[in-house]
Amino acid sequence: MWGEAWVADSPLTIEAIRRALRSRTVGRRMCLYDEVASTNQALSELAVAGASDGTVVLAESQTAGRGRRDKCWFSPRGVNLYASVLLRPAIRPAAAPGFAVIASLAVADAIRDLGLQPAIKWPNDVLVRDGKVAGVRAELVTRGDRLNHVVLGVGVNLNVTAAALLLALGEAGRRATSLAERLGRPVDRNAFAAGFLNALDAWYAIYLRHGPAACHGAWRDLDIVTGRRVSIRGDSIAVDGRALGANVDGYLQVEGADGLIHTVASGEVRLLQ
Repeated sequence: MWGEAWVADSPLTIEAIRRALRSRTVGRRMCLYDEVASTNQALSELAVAGASDGTVVLAESQTAGRGRRDKCWFSPRGVNLYASVLLRPAIRPAAAPGFAVIASLAVADAIRDLGLQPAIKWPNDVLVRDGKVAGVRAELVTRGDRLNHVVLGVGVNLNVTAAALLLALGEAGRRATSLAERLGRPVDRNAFAAGFLNALDAWYAIYLRHGPAACHGAWRDLDIVTGRRVSIRGDSIAVDGRALGANVDGYLQVEGADGLIHTVASGEVRLLQ
């Protein structure tokens, strides 16, 4: 194994991804960069300039990649998947958290195609055998009371080594892993990117055709938080209790020690049991 990756990986190419792409909306336009501050930032700029529904930005590396709550996302060059997708669903802004679940569902589908069993930790972290392999960051722009667009950013650890994660992230690196580590072999990044985009396109179509409940049911099947004792900390929330599950809009219901039901929009979840 190499220091940061299981292999000296072949580069991402739009041509290789397109050969395996079957989507109707997602990926109709793709932009691939060698390096960006973050794929979400690059795509947000394209969105303001009028980029169409389904536009995708990918990068070999990020210098300022961010996960949820602005946490740094370790983005070494040429080993993982860093992608953002622009979507323009006709939904109300309050429904955006529930809409964002389609990104974690798509990542889970692509992981399952490799023969692994994924799980989802609220709101949208994807795990394999208790190790975090992917995260989703959703950014939305509104106009008045209407949603103009959503940028779904995804970071997936494909071929980065456990040693590299530990070196870069310290103690947090012990809770992270990569698909190559779980498989014991490298992952074809172009094939995985195409699989993710195909799955996201399918979930986007399901959401638009059947509404959030259809996606929520699939998300609930992968959820590992419901029924567990949790501690949640965020900018405006601090609650310990038992997770009752997320509603179709993506908000987590938690029964606190005081017996009250708290509705949590975002926060860092620690599983207590």
